[in-house]
Amino acid sequence: MTTSNTLSVVLGAGQIGSRVAQLLLARGQRVRVVRRGPAPTAAPGLEHARGDLADLRFAEEACRGAAVVYDCTNPAYDQWHTRLLPLGRGALHGAATAKARLVALDNLYPYGRVERPMTETTPVAPCSKKGELRAQLARERLEADARGDVKVALGRASDFFGPGVTSTSIFGERFYRRVLSGQAGEYMGDADLPHAYSFGEDVAQGLVTLGTNEGAGGVWHLPTAPAESTRELATRLFAFLGRPVKLTRLPNLVLKTMGLFSPLLREVAEMTYQWETPFLLSDAKFRARFGGAATPLASGAQVTARWALEAYSPGVTRQAA
Repeated sequence: MTTSNTLSVVLGAGQIGSRVAQLLLARGQRVRVVRRGPAPTAAPGLEHARGDLADLRFAEEACRGAAVVYDCTNPAYDQWHTRLLPLGRGALHGAATAKARLVALDNLYPYGRVERPMTETTPVAPCSKKGELRAQLARERLEADARGDVKVALGRASDFFGPGVTSTSIFGERFYRRVLSGQAGEYMGDADLPHAYSFGEDVAQGLVTLGTNEGAGGVWHLPTAPAESTRELATRLFAFLGRPVKLTRLPNLVLKTMGLFSPLLREVAEMTYQWETPFLLSDAKFRARFGGAATPLASGAQVTARWALEAYSPGVTRQAA
């Protein structure tokens, strides 16, 4: 187990990385947050380094002294083809040179189209360009572990929802702004098929669990509640938001057309396969090793709606995540 004097380095201060840093600080650890943007709000035990992790010399310096490096970097969808691998390789290099463990946030894209519950042994068979990139990065990380260069744990989660989750999610900023202004919430694929959604707090806590247990290596599925349909989760959110249920589907053709004007939506279009078949995730390995359970979707939806009302109600200035 890590100690209160341990330095943990968190790479990326977005919707998951910022929460990982908070959880580590609450445990009494020293934390260095590394990001390209401005420094986070000052707090006891918190350090900041600003720079580009694709620069290996900067990555090495940013990770110096760390016992655990948490890689929570995630460039915008339309930058994945140029930024994802360089950032991941920078994190890998920084952790290896610091002789630190690497705990990396990952997703389910490497598995491709799977109609049965995904486990850590599900074959890697990506069916998208972004899935191929994720699979390559995971392979490089695990190969570095096998060579003895660095100890690696990959924490995989499904699509996020929850307070502070604002992008690359059906239940992100666009959803709440539309719903709270009286418009319909948008969805892709078949809203009545079961689809696993990972609550952001569970994702962050799961990464910290992996980072504070030295024997946790390899691939892990982070705690995720049993799948409901997208419509069921949306209905829960509508109820807590105090709005009537109004949903509209975004067909692939519409997404592709919108992608002519939005590079981000252009990249979203290739991922709609995840909502065209049941999308199920097993976190049994994690629960068997560490105990506990994911936040029930009803509880997560209530907390999320409370946050969204404060952040996105008409006339309210958006609060920082």
